[in-house]
Amino acid sequence: MALLAIPVGCGQGYGELWVRNPPQILSLIVSAGSLLWSSSVSIFKQKWLSALLCCRLLEKGSEFERRGMQISHVRPAFEALKLGRLQGNHFELVIRDLKHHGKHGLELPQLIEEAVENVKNKGFVNYYGPQRFGSGSCVQADQVGLALLKENMEASVKLFFTPEDDDDLQNKAKRHFLHTGNAKESLALMPAYKARERLMLRALHRYGSGQEGCTRGWLSLPHSMRVFYLHSYCSRVWNQAAKYRLQNLGFKPVQGDLVWAESVKGLKDATEELSAPQIHVVTSDEEKNEVFSLDQVILPMPGNSVKYPENLLGQWYQDRLAQDGLKCCRFRVTPLKLNVPGCYRPLLAKPQNITYSLQTSSSDESNTHCLSLNFDLEASCYATVCLGEIMKTNLS
Repeated sequence: MALLAIPVGCGQGYGELWVRNPPQILSLIVSAGSLLWSSSVSIFKQKWLSALLCCRLLEKGSEFERRGMQISHVRPAFEALKLGRLQGNHFELVIRDLKHHGKHGLELPQLIEEAVENVKNKGFVNYYGPQRFGSGSCVQADQVGLALLKENMEASVKLFFTPEDDDDLQNKAKRHFLHTGNAKESLALMPAYKARERLMLRALHRYGSGQEGCTRGWLSLPHSMRVFYLHSYCSRVWNQAAKYRLQNLGFKPVQGDLVWAESVKGLKDATEELSAPQIHVVTSDEEKNEVFSLDQVILPMPGNSVKYPENLLGQWYQDRLAQDGLKCCRFRVTPLKLNVPGCYRPLLAKPQNITYSLQTSSSDESNTHCLSLNFDLEASCYATVCLGEIMKTNLS
Protein backbone atom coordinates (compact mmCIF):
# COMPACT_ATOMS: atom_id res chain seq x y z
CA MET A 1 0.00 0.00 0.00
CA ALA A 2 1.31 3.46 -0.87
CA LEU A 3 0.14 6.85 0.41
CA LEU A 4 1.38 9.58 -1.90
CA ALA A 5 0.91 13.35 -1.68
CA ILE A 6 0.69 15.01 -5.08
CA PRO A 7 0.46 18.82 -5.48
CA VAL A 8 -2.44 19.74 -7.71
CA GLY A 9 -3.33 23.14 -9.10
CA CYS A 10 -6.14 24.67 -11.04
CA GLY A 11 -5.70 28.24 -12.17
CA GLN A 12 -4.50 30.11 -9.12
CA GLY A 13 -5.73 27.63 -6.49
CA TYR A 14 -3.87 24.54 -5.39
CA GLY A 15 -3.80 21.85 -2.76
CA GLU A 16 -2.55 18.36 -2.08
CA LEU A 17 -3.98 15.20 -3.57
CA TRP A 18 -3.54 12.17 -1.31
CA VAL A 19 -3.61 8.88 -3.18
CA ARG A 20 -4.06 5.60 -1.29
CA ASN A 21 -3.69 2.36 -3.23
CA PRO A 22 -3.62 4.09 -6.65
CA PRO A 23 -4.62 1.86 -9.61
CA GLN A 24 -2.10 1.24 -12.36
CA ILE A 25 -3.88 3.60 -14.71
CA LEU A 26 -5.79 6.58 -13.36
CA SER A 27 -7.13 9.23 -15.65
CA LEU A 28 -9.01 12.00 -13.86
CA ILE A 29 -9.47 15.42 -15.34
CA VAL A 30 -10.28 18.28 -13.00
CA SER A 31 -12.26 20.91 -14.85
CA ALA A 32 -12.45 23.93 -12.64
CA GLY A 33 -12.66 26.54 -15.38
CA SER A 34 -10.05 28.66 -17.04
CA LEU A 35 -9.51 32.36 -16.69
CA LEU A 36 -7.82 34.91 -18.91
CA TRP A 37 -5.76 37.34 -16.91
CA SER A 38 -4.82 40.86 -17.91
CA SER A 39 -2.47 43.33 -16.31
CA SER A 40 -5.41 45.46 -15.22
CA VAL A 41 -6.95 42.79 -12.94
CA SER A 42 -7.07 44.20 -9.43
CA ILE A 43 -5.56 42.40 -6.45
CA PHE A 44 -9.03 42.17 -4.92
CA LYS A 45 -10.41 40.45 -8.01
CA GLN A 46 -7.45 38.07 -8.10
CA LYS A 47 -8.12 37.03 -4.49
CA TRP A 48 -11.82 36.55 -5.17
CA LEU A 49 -11.23 34.46 -8.27
CA SER A 50 -8.54 32.43 -6.52
CA ALA A 51 -10.93 31.61 -3.69
CA LEU A 52 -13.61 30.68 -6.22
CA LEU A 53 -11.27 28.22 -7.93
CA CYS A 54 -10.44 26.62 -4.57
CA CYS A 55 -14.16 26.11 -3.96
CA ARG A 56 -14.56 24.48 -7.35
CA LEU A 57 -11.64 22.20 -6.59
CA LEU A 58 -13.21 21.17 -3.29
CA GLU A 59 -16.50 20.47 -5.05
CA LYS A 60 -14.70 17.68 -6.87
CA GLY A 61 -13.91 16.01 -3.54
CA SER A 62 -16.54 13.27 -3.81
CA GLU A 63 -15.38 12.46 -7.33
CA PHE A 64 -11.82 11.99 -6.08
CA GLU A 65 -12.92 9.95 -3.04
CA ARG A 66 -14.71 7.44 -5.26
CA ARG A 67 -11.27 6.75 -6.77
CA GLY A 68 -9.53 6.33 -3.42
CA MET A 69 -8.12 9.85 -3.19
CA GLN A 70 -8.57 12.71 -0.76
CA ILE A 71 -8.06 16.45 -1.32
CA SER A 72 -6.68 18.45 1.59
CA HIS A 73 -4.94 21.74 2.41
CA VAL A 74 -6.63 23.64 -0.40
CA ARG A 75 -5.85 27.34 -0.17
CA PRO A 76 -5.65 30.35 -2.49
CA ALA A 77 -2.37 31.30 -4.13
CA PHE A 78 -1.39 34.02 -6.57
CA GLU A 79 0.98 32.05 -8.74
CA ALA A 80 0.13 28.88 -10.65
CA LEU A 81 2.09 25.68 -10.08
CA LYS A 82 4.71 24.96 -12.72
CA LEU A 83 6.56 21.83 -13.77
CA GLY A 84 9.67 21.20 -11.67
CA ARG A 85 8.46 22.88 -8.47
CA LEU A 86 7.91 19.61 -6.69
CA GLN A 87 10.41 19.35 -3.84
CA GLY A 88 9.92 15.63 -3.46
CA ASN A 89 7.58 12.80 -2.51
CA HIS A 90 6.70 11.05 0.73
CA PHE A 91 6.16 7.30 0.60
CA GLU A 92 4.47 4.91 3.00
CA LEU A 93 4.99 1.35 1.78
CA VAL A 94 4.00 -2.04 3.13
CA ILE A 95 5.82 -5.20 1.95
CA ARG A 96 4.06 -8.39 2.94
CA ASP A 97 5.14 -12.04 3.16
CA LEU A 98 8.84 -11.26 3.56
CA LYS A 99 11.22 -14.17 3.05
CA HIS A 100 14.95 -14.73 2.89
CA HIS A 101 16.40 -15.01 -0.59
CA GLY A 102 19.86 -16.51 -0.73
CA LYS A 103 22.00 -17.61 2.20
CA HIS A 104 22.36 -15.17 5.08
CA GLY A 105 23.82 -15.69 8.50
CA LEU A 106 21.53 -13.04 10.02
CA GLU A 107 17.99 -13.37 11.25
CA LEU A 108 15.37 -11.42 9.30
CA PRO A 109 15.11 -8.43 11.74
CA GLN A 110 18.89 -7.93 11.71
CA LEU A 111 19.02 -8.36 7.94
CA ILE A 112 16.35 -5.68 7.43
CA GLU A 113 18.06 -3.30 9.85
CA GLU A 114 21.36 -3.71 8.01
CA ALA A 115 19.73 -3.14 4.61
CA VAL A 116 17.81 -0.03 5.69
CA GLU A 117 20.82 1.49 7.46
CA ASN A 118 22.98 0.85 4.40
CA VAL A 119 20.59 2.77 2.13
CA LYS A 120 20.13 5.48 4.75
CA ASN A 121 23.87 6.12 5.09
CA LYS A 122 25.21 5.33 1.62
CA GLY A 123 22.19 5.91 -0.62
CA PHE A 124 21.39 4.00 -3.79
CA VAL A 125 22.22 4.31 -7.46
CA ASN A 126 19.84 6.95 -8.79
CA TYR A 127 18.49 4.90 -11.70
CA TYR A 128 15.35 5.93 -13.52
CA GLY A 129 12.63 3.50 -12.48
CA PRO A 130 10.63 1.20 -14.75
CA GLN A 131 7.79 3.74 -14.87
CA ARG A 132 10.02 5.91 -17.05
CA PHE A 133 9.93 3.36 -19.86
CA GLY A 134 6.31 2.24 -19.84
CA SER A 135 4.75 -1.09 -18.98
CA GLY A 136 5.05 -2.75 -22.40
CA SER A 137 6.94 -6.02 -22.66
CA CYS A 138 7.18 -6.05 -26.47
CA VAL A 139 8.05 -2.40 -27.12
CA GLN A 140 8.95 0.22 -24.54
CA ALA A 141 8.86 4.01 -24.73
CA ASP A 142 12.61 4.42 -25.23
CA GLN A 143 12.43 2.44 -28.49
CA VAL A 144 9.78 4.82 -29.79
CA GLY A 145 11.95 7.74 -28.67
CA LEU A 146 14.95 6.42 -30.61
CA ALA A 147 12.88 6.20 -33.80
CA LEU A 148 11.68 9.78 -33.24
CA LEU A 149 15.23 11.07 -32.74
CA LYS A 150 16.08 9.51 -36.11
CA GLU A 151 12.98 11.27 -37.53
CA ASN A 152 11.70 7.92 -38.78
CA MET A 153 8.05 8.77 -38.30
CA GLU A 154 6.54 5.67 -39.89
CA ALA A 155 8.70 3.31 -37.80
CA SER A 156 7.88 5.25 -34.64
CA VAL A 157 4.12 4.93 -35.28
CA LYS A 158 4.45 1.18 -35.87
CA LEU A 159 6.35 0.86 -32.59
CA PHE A 160 3.73 3.03 -30.87
CA PHE A 161 0.97 0.65 -32.01
CA THR A 162 2.86 -2.60 -31.36
CA PRO A 163 0.43 -4.74 -29.33
CA GLU A 164 1.12 -6.87 -26.29
CA ASP A 165 0.23 -10.55 -26.19
CA ASP A 166 -3.03 -9.78 -24.38
CA ASP A 167 -6.32 -10.03 -26.24
CA ASP A 168 -8.09 -7.03 -24.74
CA LEU A 169 -9.73 -4.28 -26.81
CA GLN A 170 -6.75 -1.92 -27.02
CA ASN A 171 -4.41 -4.67 -28.23
CA LYS A 172 -7.01 -5.89 -30.72
CA ALA A 173 -7.24 -2.34 -32.08
CA LYS A 174 -3.45 -2.03 -32.33
CA ARG A 175 -3.16 -5.42 -33.99
CA HIS A 176 -5.88 -4.50 -36.49
CA PHE A 177 -4.10 -1.26 -37.41
CA LEU A 178 -0.74 -2.97 -38.00
CA HIS A 179 -2.35 -5.72 -40.10
CA THR A 180 -4.71 -3.56 -42.18
CA GLY A 181 -3.43 0.01 -41.93
CA ASN A 182 -7.08 1.07 -41.54
CA ALA A 183 -7.05 3.85 -38.96
CA LYS A 184 -10.83 4.40 -39.05
CA GLU A 185 -11.68 0.80 -38.20
CA SER A 186 -8.95 0.68 -35.55
CA LEU A 187 -10.32 3.87 -34.00
CA ALA A 188 -13.72 2.23 -33.67
CA LEU A 189 -12.12 -0.66 -31.78
CA MET A 190 -9.90 1.46 -29.53
CA PRO A 191 -11.35 1.99 -26.00
CA ALA A 192 -12.40 5.55 -25.15
CA TYR A 193 -9.93 5.83 -22.25
CA LYS A 194 -6.89 5.32 -24.56
CA ALA A 195 -6.69 9.03 -25.30
CA ARG A 196 -3.32 9.27 -27.03
CA GLU A 197 -3.95 6.24 -29.25
CA ARG A 198 -7.29 7.68 -30.33
CA LEU A 199 -5.76 11.08 -31.09
CA MET A 200 -3.11 9.41 -33.21
CA LEU A 201 -5.62 7.25 -35.10
CA ARG A 202 -7.85 10.24 -35.87
CA ALA A 203 -4.90 12.08 -37.38
CA LEU A 204 -3.77 9.02 -39.37
CA HIS A 205 -7.30 8.56 -40.72
CA ARG A 206 -7.33 12.18 -41.85
CA TYR A 207 -3.78 12.54 -43.20
CA GLY A 208 -2.77 8.96 -44.09
CA SER A 209 -0.04 6.73 -42.65
CA GLY A 210 2.91 7.93 -44.74
CA GLN A 211 5.78 10.05 -43.43
CA GLU A 212 3.72 13.25 -43.51
CA GLY A 213 0.65 11.59 -42.03
CA CYS A 214 2.66 10.04 -39.21
CA THR A 215 4.23 13.43 -38.49
CA ARG A 216 0.75 14.92 -38.28
CA GLY A 217 -0.23 12.05 -36.02
CA TRP A 218 2.53 12.85 -33.55
CA LEU A 219 1.69 16.56 -33.70
CA SER A 220 -1.87 15.70 -32.68
CA LEU A 221 -0.52 14.69 -29.26
CA PRO A 222 0.28 17.33 -26.61
CA HIS A 223 3.93 18.42 -26.46
CA SER A 224 4.43 16.76 -23.07
CA MET A 225 3.37 13.40 -24.52
CA ARG A 226 5.64 13.73 -27.55
CA VAL A 227 8.73 14.71 -25.61
CA PHE A 228 8.13 11.91 -23.07
CA TYR A 229 9.39 9.34 -25.59
CA LEU A 230 12.62 11.24 -26.23
CA HIS A 231 13.23 11.64 -22.52
CA SER A 232 12.60 7.92 -22.08
CA TYR A 233 15.38 7.08 -24.54
CA CYS A 234 17.79 9.51 -22.88
CA SER A 235 16.92 8.05 -19.47
CA ARG A 236 17.71 4.55 -20.72
CA VAL A 237 21.15 5.76 -21.83
CA TRP A 238 21.65 7.44 -18.43
CA ASN A 239 20.88 4.19 -16.60
CA GLN A 240 23.38 2.30 -18.73
CA ALA A 241 25.96 5.05 -18.22
CA ALA A 242 25.56 4.84 -14.44
CA LYS A 243 26.09 1.08 -14.52
CA TYR A 244 29.18 1.45 -16.75
CA ARG A 245 30.59 4.22 -14.52
CA LEU A 246 30.44 2.12 -11.35
CA GLN A 247 31.66 -1.09 -12.97
CA ASN A 248 34.65 0.47 -14.76
CA LEU A 249 35.67 3.53 -12.73
CA GLY A 250 34.93 2.37 -9.21
CA PHE A 251 33.28 3.97 -6.21
CA LYS A 252 35.37 7.12 -5.86
CA PRO A 253 35.41 10.25 -8.04
CA VAL A 254 38.16 10.05 -10.66
CA GLN A 255 39.78 12.47 -13.03
CA GLY A 256 37.33 13.61 -15.70
CA ASP A 257 34.20 13.00 -13.65
CA LEU A 258 31.65 15.80 -13.43
CA VAL A 259 30.54 17.25 -10.08
CA TRP A 260 28.44 20.20 -9.00
CA ALA A 261 30.39 23.43 -8.99
CA GLU A 262 30.80 25.17 -5.62
CA SER A 263 28.01 27.64 -6.36
CA VAL A 264 25.43 24.88 -6.78
CA LYS A 265 26.75 22.20 -4.42
CA GLY A 266 23.66 22.50 -2.26
CA LEU A 267 21.17 22.28 -5.12
CA LYS A 268 18.18 20.14 -4.23
CA ASP A 269 16.30 19.76 -7.51
CA ALA A 270 17.74 16.71 -9.25
CA THR A 271 15.85 17.53 -12.45
CA GLU A 272 16.91 21.15 -12.86
CA GLU A 273 18.96 21.76 -15.96
CA LEU A 274 22.35 23.33 -15.35
CA SER A 275 24.53 25.13 -17.82
CA ALA A 276 28.13 24.09 -18.44
CA PRO A 277 29.79 26.87 -16.33
CA GLN A 278 28.12 25.42 -13.22
CA ILE A 279 29.70 22.02 -13.79
CA HIS A 280 33.21 21.20 -12.59
CA VAL A 281 35.51 18.54 -14.07
CA VAL A 282 37.50 16.61 -11.45
CA THR A 283 41.26 17.09 -11.86
CA SER A 284 44.06 14.62 -11.23
CA ASP A 285 45.11 16.41 -8.02
CA GLU A 286 41.51 16.42 -6.76
CA GLU A 287 41.30 12.69 -7.39
CA LYS A 288 44.52 12.04 -5.45
CA ASN A 289 43.47 14.27 -2.56
CA GLU A 290 39.94 12.82 -2.51
CA VAL A 291 38.41 16.29 -2.62
CA PHE A 292 35.02 14.99 -3.74
CA SER A 293 32.83 12.09 -2.71
CA LEU A 294 30.82 9.76 -4.92
CA ASP A 295 27.51 11.39 -3.95
CA GLN A 296 28.72 14.60 -5.60
CA VAL A 297 29.30 12.94 -8.98
CA ILE A 298 26.73 13.77 -11.64
CA LEU A 299 26.07 12.17 -15.02
CA PRO A 300 24.60 13.97 -18.02
CA MET A 301 21.39 12.87 -19.62
CA PRO A 302 22.09 13.20 -23.37
CA GLY A 303 21.07 16.41 -25.07
CA ASN A 304 22.43 19.31 -27.10
CA SER A 305 23.45 21.53 -24.16
CA VAL A 306 25.29 19.19 -21.80
CA LYS A 307 28.95 18.59 -21.10
CA TYR A 308 30.12 14.98 -21.07
CA PRO A 309 32.74 13.49 -18.69
CA GLU A 310 36.35 13.77 -19.79
CA ASN A 311 37.33 10.16 -19.14
CA LEU A 312 36.34 6.64 -20.23
CA LEU A 313 32.72 7.42 -19.47
CA GLY A 314 32.70 10.33 -21.91
CA GLN A 315 33.95 8.04 -24.68
CA TRP A 316 31.34 5.48 -23.67
CA TYR A 317 28.57 8.05 -24.24
CA GLN A 318 29.85 8.76 -27.76
CA ASP A 319 30.14 5.06 -28.61
CA ARG A 320 26.71 4.31 -27.15
CA LEU A 321 24.97 7.02 -29.17
CA ALA A 322 26.83 5.98 -32.31
CA GLN A 323 25.69 2.40 -31.75
CA ASP A 324 22.09 3.65 -32.03
CA GLY A 325 22.86 5.73 -35.13
CA LEU A 326 22.92 9.02 -33.21
CA LYS A 327 26.58 9.96 -33.63
CA CYS A 328 25.68 13.30 -35.19
CA CYS A 329 22.32 13.71 -33.48
CA ARG A 330 21.36 17.32 -32.65
CA PHE A 331 18.70 16.13 -30.20
CA ARG A 332 16.12 18.20 -32.03
CA VAL A 333 13.16 16.82 -33.94
CA THR A 334 12.19 19.89 -35.91
CA PRO A 335 9.09 18.43 -37.62
CA LEU A 336 7.64 17.64 -34.18
CA LYS A 337 8.84 20.90 -32.53
CA LEU A 338 10.89 18.95 -30.00
CA ASN A 339 14.18 19.94 -28.42
CA VAL A 340 16.18 18.00 -25.82
CA PRO A 341 18.82 20.19 -24.15
CA GLY A 342 19.69 17.45 -21.65
CA CYS A 343 20.35 17.81 -17.94
CA TYR A 344 22.53 16.49 -15.12
CA ARG A 345 21.48 13.89 -12.59
CA PRO A 346 23.27 12.84 -9.37
CA LEU A 347 24.75 9.36 -9.56
CA LEU A 348 23.50 8.55 -6.06
CA ALA A 349 20.34 9.42 -4.16
CA LYS A 350 19.57 9.19 -0.45
CA PRO A 351 16.18 8.74 1.19
CA GLN A 352 15.40 11.21 3.96
CA ASN A 353 13.46 10.66 7.22
CA ILE A 354 13.45 6.90 6.68
CA THR A 355 11.72 4.80 9.34
CA TYR A 356 10.59 1.20 9.35
CA SER A 357 8.87 -1.42 11.47
CA LEU A 358 8.63 -5.19 11.17
CA GLN A 359 5.50 -7.04 12.26
CA THR A 360 5.26 -10.80 12.63
CA SER A 361 2.03 -12.77 12.73
CA SER A 362 2.00 -16.43 13.71
CA SER A 363 -0.19 -19.22 12.43
CA ASP A 364 -0.28 -22.96 13.01
CA GLU A 365 2.08 -23.63 10.12
CA SER A 366 4.47 -20.66 9.92
CA ASN A 367 5.25 -17.04 10.75
CA THR A 368 4.39 -14.26 8.31
CA HIS A 369 6.50 -11.08 8.24
CA CYS A 370 5.33 -7.63 7.11
CA LEU A 371 7.62 -4.60 6.69
CA SER A 372 6.35 -0.99 6.84
CA LEU A 373 8.64 1.64 5.31
CA ASN A 374 8.32 5.44 5.39
CA PHE A 375 10.73 7.79 3.63
CA ASP A 376 11.05 10.95 1.54
CA LEU A 377 12.75 11.21 -1.84
CA GLU A 378 13.73 14.26 -3.84
CA ALA A 379 11.99 15.01 -7.11
CA SER A 380 12.70 12.56 -9.95
CA CYS A 381 13.96 9.83 -7.60
CA TYR A 382 12.16 6.50 -7.73
CA ALA A 383 10.79 4.59 -4.74
CA THR A 384 10.90 1.37 -6.76
CA VAL A 385 14.67 1.77 -7.15
CA CYS A 386 15.17 2.61 -3.47
CA LEU A 387 13.04 -0.37 -2.42
CA GLY A 388 14.90 -2.64 -4.83
CA GLU A 389 18.19 -1.69 -3.17
CA ILE A 390 16.79 -2.40 0.30
CA MET A 391 15.35 -5.76 -0.76
CA LYS A 392 18.32 -6.63 -2.99
CA THR A 393 16.06 -7.40 -5.93
CA ASN A 394 15.09 -5.88 -9.26
CA LEU A 395 11.50 -4.61 -9.01
CA SER A 396 11.21 -3.78 -12.73
